[in-house]
Amino acid sequence: MLKPNKPINNISMKILHILLTILISLGTLPAISNQYNVYSPNNFNDAIKQENQKERILFILDLSNSMEEPLENSTKFNLMINTMSQILPQISPDTWIGLRVYGQRMGFTPLEACRASRLISPINSNNNQNIENALKKTKPRGMTPITYSLKQAIKYDFMGFSGKKHIILLTDGGENCDESPCTFVMNLIKIRRDVRIDVIAFNINDSEDLEQLECTALVTSGKFYNAQTSAELLNGFNNSIDGVKNVEAKILLPNN
Repeated sequence: MLKPNKPINNISMKILHILLTILISLGTLPAISNQYNVYSPNNFNDAIKQENQKERILFILDLSNSMEEPLENSTKFNLMINTMSQILPQISPDTWIGLRVYGQRMGFTPLEACRASRLISPINSNNNQNIENALKKTKPRGMTPITYSLKQAIKYDFMGFSGKKHIILLTDGGENCDESPCTFVMNLIKIRRDVRIDVIAFNINDSEDLEQLECTALVTSGKFYNAQTSAELLNGFNNSIDGVKNVEAKILLPNN
């Protein structure tokens, strides 16, 4: 038969108090708290601040009708999809990433076609698979409103994030709706410096288009890649996400 627990007497309470005092004086309790990520009032705000300061990444991908053009026994669109399927699993799930596309619809008027830009996967952590699934449901259809997409992304997609903002833009052509994205970012950096834009020019041969896209990247301290092949496309994405890849992740480039 179980006996009822005896109440803790004064001597036991004194012993317990002494043990706790020793642990605190030796710094054992803070060590235990840190080991199990137990936040105190002093470090909770710091943890929130560090989380808000993390870099957010937004992919902006081209779904204009020219992405249906053939390349390497496939289409540029399919090569982009395959490349993203290789890239996304390499990104650490703790990284906040999102996806905006443009040219996903044609529209009944030129103005409507030039406003075809949509955030199809808002920026979040553990978002890799959501982005891949959303992208596979899209089809190339319309125009190339790059500048409008950048404006929407900076104004709305990063709303509430105070840290660094990293845009990875892929396009197979230059702006054909609005002002040059180069002109836009030249004005942007006059008022803010928290946005970096990497640009991947995919299978573009027009020198003026390449110049405006390279300018867009360099003005924002981003990287510019002139990718003529799927291997170069993969390399461009790989370099752009280099800082947020899983430690054990490796991307195998296709054989030349």
